[in-house]
Amino acid sequence: SRDCKGAVVLLLHNCRYTSPPVPTSGFPAPASRSNTPPQLDTASGLRYDLWRLNHRWRITLLNRREWMFCAASGVCAPLLGQTAATKDAPKDDDAPVALGPDGVWPSQPPADCPFPPSKSLRGIAFTGRQISYENADTWYPSWAADGNLYSPWTDGNVEGVNSSSGGAKATTGQAKIVGDSPLALKVTDVSTFASSPEPYGGRYPCGSLVYNGVWYYGTYCLLETPKLGLNWDVLGPLVGFRTSTDFGKTWTETPHTPADPLFAEPEHVGGPVKLGAPHFADFGRNMEHSPDAYAYLVGHGAVTSDPKPRPANLSWITGDQIYLARVRPSLKTMNDRASWAYFGGHSKSGQAVWTRDFTKIRPLFEWNNRTGCVTITYNAPLKKYLMCVTDGGTTISRFNTYILESDAITGPWRLVTFMRHFGEQGYFVNFPSKFISPDGRTAWLLYAANFTNGPKGSHYQSNPPGGRYGMCLQEVKLV
Repeated sequence: SRDCKGAVVLLLHNCRYTSPPVPTSGFPAPASRSNTPPQLDTASGLRYDLWRLNHRWRITLLNRREWMFCAASGVCAPLLGQTAATKDAPKDDDAPVALGPDGVWPSQPPADCPFPPSKSLRGIAFTGRQISYENADTWYPSWAADGNLYSPWTDGNVEGVNSSSGGAKATTGQAKIVGDSPLALKVTDVSTFASSPEPYGGRYPCGSLVYNGVWYYGTYCLLETPKLGLNWDVLGPLVGFRTSTDFGKTWTETPHTPADPLFAEPEHVGGPVKLGAPHFADFGRNMEHSPDAYAYLVGHGAVTSDPKPRPANLSWITGDQIYLARVRPSLKTMNDRASWAYFGGHSKSGQAVWTRDFTKIRPLFEWNNRTGCVTITYNAPLKKYLMCVTDGGTTISRFNTYILESDAITGPWRLVTFMRHFGEQGYFVNFPSKFISPDGRTAWLLYAANFTNGPKGSHYQSNPPGGRYGMCLQEVKLV
C-alpha cells in the first residue's frame, strides 16, 4: 500500500501474526491505545477508521501521504554518525536495523545530536540472551533492602490480575519480582490500586522507589486529543506519591490530586510540564550508591515557546528537555512540595545549582523533538551514570532510544549509542541495577515493545529478537 495512491488495508486482528499472542480471557483493552475513535480528517488526508474494540476487525483507508505521515516523524530525517555521515545508512528509514557481527547495535545519531561521543563506552552489544514475562508494560523495578525488586505495571494482565490506566476508573498495578537471575524471575504479590485521573483522561505509573521499607509510588496524568489518531499526545503532571509500609499490601493515597499536583505545574490543564512522567534514579539496593542520601527524580518536558513543535510535541513518550529534582525520602517529605529542590543549571565554576523555587528549574539538557521517557541507573563498578532516553516519534511510529553516560548525575552527558528504531517500538527502557555484573560491563536492558501491533494494527518487528508487549529483558555488554 505504500506504493499506491490509495489503498484499502484489511487488518484481521484475530488471525495469526508474528507478534507473540496476548491472552484474551479477561484481558482489558490496553489503555495505551487511543480512547477516542478517529474520525474523518480532511486536513491530513482521507482516512476513516472503523473503531476496533474487543478484538473486532478493523478496516483502514489510507492515502499515501498520511501513511507516510503515520510511519514517519521528526525521527525520520537523514541519519548521521557521531562524527560524519553514516555511508551505509539505509535509504528506507523503515528498513530494520541489523546488528553487527559482534552484536553491537549500530549507533546512528542525527546530525543535530548535542552530545559528544563517550570516550570510555563505544556502544552496547546484545548477547542474544533474553527473556520476557507477563503481558503488561510500565515495569520500573526498585531494588529493596530485602533483596527483592518491586515494580509498577499497568495496561494488561499479570498473573491473572488486570489493570488499565485509562478512563475514569483508572487503576495501576504493583508486583514483587523475586530471583537473582533475569532468566528465572518470579512475579508475585500482584495487586492494583484505583485513582481518579480527572480532569485528565488517564493516570499512569511513574517514579517508584522502595527505601528503608517504604514504597513510594508515583502516578502522572495524560490526555488524548480527539481525531488525531495519536496515543496520549498530551502529557499531564506528576500527581504525587502513594505510600506503603508493607511492600504493597496496603496503601495510603497521596494528599495531592490531578487538579492540585505535587509540583507547581502545569499552569492549566493541557499546558506544558517539565518534570513529566518522572522516574527515580536507580542507585542500587536500598539506594546504597546515592552520592548524598538524596533520591533523584528525572523527567522530560517542554516549554510553551517551541519554535519547531512536532505532532504530540509533549506526550508520555516525546519532549524537548530533560529535568531533574531531588528530595531526602521519607513519609514526611515525599509529598511535601517545600522539601523538594530542583536542578537550576551550573554556576560559573561548573558546580550544580539547586533551588527550592520551581520557576528557576533549568533543563539538564535540551534536544528539540528528540527527548521522551527517561531513566537513570548508577553503574557502581564503572562509577558511571547511565541514562536511557526514548524519542517516541509521533507516539505510534517506530521509536528511537539513546544511551548517555556521565561521571555526575548533573552531567555533562556523553553519547554511548543512538539506537534507531530499537524494539522496533521499544519504550520504558531502563537498566535494573540488580543485574549489573561485578565488573560493570554486563547488564540487562529492560523494556516493553510494539504496543501498537494489536490495537493500532501495526506490524513492527521484534528487534532485537525477543521483544514484545510485556516485561522484556535483554543481556547486553557495555563495550
